[in-house]
Amino acid sequence: MVRRREMVAGMATLSLLSLGGGFATTALAQEATLDGDTIPTAQGDITVHPVDHASLLLGYGDQTIYIDPVGGAERYAGLPAATAILITHGHGDHFDVPTLEAIAGDAPIITNQDVFDKLPEALRAQATAMANGDDGDINGIALSAVPAHNTTEGRMRYHPVGVGNGYLLTLGDKVVYVAGDTEPTPEMLAMTGIAVAFLPMNLPYTMTPEQAAEAINTFKPAIVYPYHYGESDLSVLETAIGADTELRLRNWYPNGG
Repeated sequence: MVRRREMVAGMATLSLLSLGGGFATTALAQEATLDGDTIPTAQGDITVHPVDHASLLLGYGDQTIYIDPVGGAERYAGLPAATAILITHGHGDHFDVPTLEAIAGDAPIITNQDVFDKLPEALRAQATAMANGDDGDINGIALSAVPAHNTTEGRMRYHPVGVGNGYLLTLGDKVVYVAGDTEPTPEMLAMTGIAVAFLPMNLPYTMTPEQAAEAINTFKPAIVYPYHYGESDLSVLETAIGADTELRLRNWYPNGG
């Protein structure tokens, strides 16, 4: 079930949007293990596994959530099978049909309408399109789609308003924010209680490190991971971020970018 929030003058009203079928819970016995940073929750650890650029995996209990998987099946060899897949938008560094066909199995796929419309029929059958403001769940994990778009004049053509999604996932007692390709939006800046945030920062497509630092100091996630950063100089973050947030700089480009 997905619930759509209609935003009117800053107020949210909920209406039920039936999608039929819902999401099937997939509890897979997996021999492969996921390595990476661990973040404790009251119901078990979250594991953060960077893949490359904007692609990452989140492990939680028996769930392995693939986010924007691209790069072909070989990039995911030896990793646990996907139990769910989230796709933020249709650019080629976030969405690749051959990769999905190779790794998706029967995992439910959540994406935006643009990507949903581009999926081949077999994948579309296991996919759901969420719009900005929709709430739902995937395999019992609460999920919200939030706006992801440019805000600076001259960059709007890269990520127009209302097309791309960021995602909020509630894992145990922690809320994880995967921003997708975006600059700071009013919705981002108004967030509270974010345990982990993945923020992009490369020009001209997303935000600058300076914009990211200002946003971080506004919505104050407990932990922030810069990702999708290309050749951006991230050193500004080390001095610009306040004490409320732990900065975790990780190598998101293991293959050299």
